[in-house]
Amino acid sequence: FQVTAQALGGEVARAERAEYGMATFVQDARSPLFRGVPKRFRAWMSHGDEVRSLPAGWTRVAHTANCRFAAARHERLPYHLIQFHPEVVHTPHGAKVLRNFLFRVARLRGGWSMKGFARRAIAEIRARVGEGHVLCGLSGGVDSSVVATLCHRAVGKRLHCVLVDHGLLREGEAAEVSLELGRRGLDVVVVDASRRFLDRLAGVTDPEVKRRIIGAEFIAVFEEEARKLGSIEFLAQGTLYPDVVESASAGWGSQVIKTHHNVGGLPERMRLELIEPLRWLFKDEVRALGRELGLPGRLVDRHPFPGPGLAVRIIGAIEEPDLDLLRRADAIFIEELRRARWYDRTWQAFAVLLPVQTVGVKGDERSYEKVIALRAVQSQDGMTADWTRLPASLLARASSRIVNEVRGINRVVYDCTSKPPATIEWE
Repeated sequence: FQVTAQALGGEVARAERAEYGMATFVQDARSPLFRGVPKRFRAWMSHGDEVRSLPAGWTRVAHTANCRFAAARHERLPYHLIQFHPEVVHTPHGAKVLRNFLFRVARLRGGWSMKGFARRAIAEIRARVGEGHVLCGLSGGVDSSVVATLCHRAVGKRLHCVLVDHGLLREGEAAEVSLELGRRGLDVVVVDASRRFLDRLAGVTDPEVKRRIIGAEFIAVFEEEARKLGSIEFLAQGTLYPDVVESASAGWGSQVIKTHHNVGGLPERMRLELIEPLRWLFKDEVRALGRELGLPGRLVDRHPFPGPGLAVRIIGAIEEPDLDLLRRADAIFIEELRRARWYDRTWQAFAVLLPVQTVGVKGDERSYEKVIALRAVQSQDGMTADWTRLPASLLARASSRIVNEVRGINRVVYDCTSKPPATIEWE
């Protein structure tokens, strides 16, 4: 919206009031883009600049309380501009707006399906690999599990899965994932590389440096494993479109939000060629693909887990005793979510260890211990998210268990910030 308006002679400036999160979108004029949509509806915003005036030949279509021009259309041509995000689940009528654009304005025909995508992805992997071998890097999450399944369908026994235990996984993660995929006929090797990762990360506090170190070390481990296995030319990994966007690799002037270990965190020189069949998909689409491939719900519906693991959930330098504290606190939080039947109603939930200590009292003694922040969000694709309104009773149980069962923690806080302006992960 802003780029087009400015390029055609309109005015764009810093907004007096930024809009991050929910706003009420109010239509001022009729538009085919909003056919069948209420005159007022909730829309998800994310902008600090705004259009102050429209170019000649354009008409205002809608506004919000803080944004004079929330939508506009050309007076003669089928051109439409909007300021909000229709693609996110937090804009309830966004899908209808997109359908109107695709099938009423652009007059396209539907025909894309997840079954068709799976068929094409398998064929493309098979054609690219030929008679070669593929090493698939598993992280414990749904993305790499779906990639492994696609590659297995494409090349069969010429796929070799490696789960690198970098010492930053959740409690019981490595054993659980290797067992689940092993049951499905995949060849899974677990490599204990925790010592080398933790040694490289010692004293590092900058989250971008953490991600780059982890990305480079992952590739080093994968290449070492590839040499052990013989002639392996390809590395498959579960890169998603949000990873590409936030790492500023989309090619459209994106700004780095955070470097993802599997995109901007990779070393410039790699011996293995990358296979990234999910690169243009969002998380909800990956889950749909996993179901299409027959993966069980317990694997497909697992909460997302970042490749750098707990390294980006410990704010500041990583100490091994802190990893133990965080693992236990995180496990307690997830246990309580499952017990209260909130795990499947929450898109992602986890604990973060903060780099502060606070005064407390335990029994008759003063304590000076660390703080855990709990984070739970609702999302669909990971590009935007809203904090989950968990019941106070659930938070109370989780907090009580954490401060009583995890020695070294005397305070628990709950993060009630949306994305934007925050990101889902703290680092």
